[in-house]
Parts: sequence; structure tokens; C-alpha cells
Amino acid sequence: MQKISTMRTSGNKISSADKLTIGLDLGDRSSSYCVLNEAGEIVLEHKLATTPQAMTQVFGTMPRCRMALETGTHSPWVSRLLTALRHEVIVAHAQKVRLIVKSRRKDDRLDARTLARLARIDPELLSPVQHRSAQAQLHLTEIRARAELVRSRTALVNSARGLVKSYGERLRKCGTQQIRREATSGLSTGLREALEPLLREVESLNERIQEYDRRIEKMAKETYPETAVLKQVKGVGDLIATAYVLTIEDPHRFQKSRDAGCFVGLQPGRRNSGRSEPQMHISKEGDEYLRTLLVQGAHYILGPFGEDSDLRRWGRKLAARGGKNAKKRAVVAVARKLAVLLHRLWVTGEVYEPLRNSQKATSAAA
Repeated sequence: MQKISTMRTSGNKISSADKLTIGLDLGDRSSSYCVLNEAGEIVLEHKLATTPQAMTQVFGTMPRCRMALETGTHSPWVSRLLTALRHEVIVAHAQKVRLIVKSRRKDDRLDARTLARLARIDPELLSPVQHRSAQAQLHLTEIRARAELVRSRTALVNSARGLVKSYGERLRKCGTQQIRREATSGLSTGLREALEPLLREVESLNERIQEYDRRIEKMAKETYPETAVLKQVKGVGDLIATAYVLTIEDPHRFQKSRDAGCFVGLQPGRRNSGRSEPQMHISKEGDEYLRTLLVQGAHYILGPFGEDSDLRRWGRKLAARGGKNAKKRAVVAVARKLAVLLHRLWVTGEVYEPLRNSQKATSAAA
């Protein structure tokens, strides 16, 4: 921890009449903050513990200030605490504040200064983000916990299959959720005994995942009834609908439904300069897990069990153009349109018509 003697305190005193701006650089154990007065002069620089008690003790006695902090592990609860203390809180997008990300002098004290000065000049320079509520974060934690169990199950099953192959044998082909100890019935006695504890653990993970599935289904039905509108789209179940609602939380944060596709990072990047318009990859900004779920939904829509719909027809037509990675690009494009469609259904509450555009085109032709 940096010594207090290295921190700066000016001779100016904090007055309730001053319009203060504070930059707060959050750390895991301790955080640095810098206080600027209305003239842009540094009034106080110090450190405090990254705990609710220390934050309340230091900032609870200050007059209402504009406070800037970066996104991170602690930013959700800190932003809610400071807002409850009646401060104006700006949560900066950590990857878009280039004066900090690209700086060659990485220092907590200097980062706090930079945050304070940018917040004082123009908060839009910080690319502010909106954190979800405490309840939404708690419910989303259940979905993320389920995802970790699924990831662990997949790793265990892949390990079992790899270990068996080294003996010239194979486990029966089935999905990870169908793996049981009976899957080793065709293996030699020694391998069955060696893999039994591992597959027993996979069975335990299956039970825990099913428990989370029941909790998510109950959560969607009782707490988030708006998910029923989203589940009208075949390929969107309780998991995708609930994760979508919890991640976005406020559907009116977007002026257009098309912005929802950009929010989850499924919009191609742009770097147009003069006559140069190169084709860019998707931005991959926003929530990575929600983006993964939307891609899974797109795979179902375009797959053999998908329902006939305008979205499916458009995606399959895009994939049929051929070329390198045509199918992958079609999946990503359908995932982007799916994000837009779900937002539109959420805002309007309309009844989903899978072939609405096709029927209109047929009527117009007739």
C-alpha cells in the first residue's frame, strides 16, 4: 500500500459551497481518490480501504459531488453506495478511457486524477455505462453460476473421452447431459473402474445444473413475466430470455431496437476513411455471456429443428451465398437480428408472427 506521505493534500479546504469533482480509482484492497475544486485545483489526494464502511466514512460527510470511477469487480456495489449517499456517480467504461488504458505511467494516483479531470470537463469522454440493480445482479449471478457448472461438466466429459481414446477405445456418442456411468459399459474393466469417480462427478454436476434450470424457470415465471413475450420465438427459452432481460434490464435505454444488437457486440466495426471501407469483425463489446446465448439461439433457429420463420429463411439465404465462413457469418447475423427482435417484442408486447414479412410479400405480389 502506498504511504500516506506520498499522497498530496493542498492548503485549500473543502467547503460545502464548492462544486467538487472526485476521481476514484478502485483497487481490490485499497482505492485512491482525487478531489478537484471548481477551478480544477487538487484539493485532496488520499487512499482508503475498498470497503463499504470506509467509503461511507469518507464520502458520506462530503457535500454532493460528481464522482467518476471505472468499471470493474467492485464498481457495481460502490456505484450503488455512492448514489445512496446522494452523489452524482459516473461509471466510466474501462476499455474506452484511452488516457488511462494507453498511458505509459500506470499509477493509481494518476488514474484517479485523470478520472477527476475528465469528469469535470465532459462526462461523455468517459463513455459512461449503466450498472444493473442489486436484485438483477443477484439473479444474474445464478445464471452465471449455472454457466460455470456447464463449463466444468464439458471439461470433465472431454477429459474422459480423451483418456479413453489413448487405449484405443471410445465412450458412447451422446450429449454431455446424457453422460452416465453406464456409458462405460463397452469399455474394459480397468478403464471402467478408473473413470467411475469422474463420471460420478459428471452425474452430480448434471443434477446441480437441473436444479439451476428449475430455479431459472421459476424466476422467469414469477419475477420476470415479460420473458413470456420473448419466449414466443422458437429457440429462446427461459435461460436466454431471462439473461436477456436481466442484462439489459431497462428496454427504454435504447432509442431504437437496432441498438440492442450493438449493445451485445454483434455489430460489425467501422473504419471508413476516404474511399476505404474495409470489412470489419464484430465489435464483441458488451456482455460476452449474453452474446454466447444469442449465438446458441441462432444455431437452433438455423438448425434442423428450427421453426420456419422470416429469420430462418433470411439466415439460410445468407449462408447459401457460399464463400469462406458463410455459415458462421450467417449465425452471427441471425444472432444480431435475434437481439433486435427480442427487444422489439419486449417494448411493444406484440404477438410474434414468424412469417409476417413473407406473408406481406405474398399478399403484395398477389
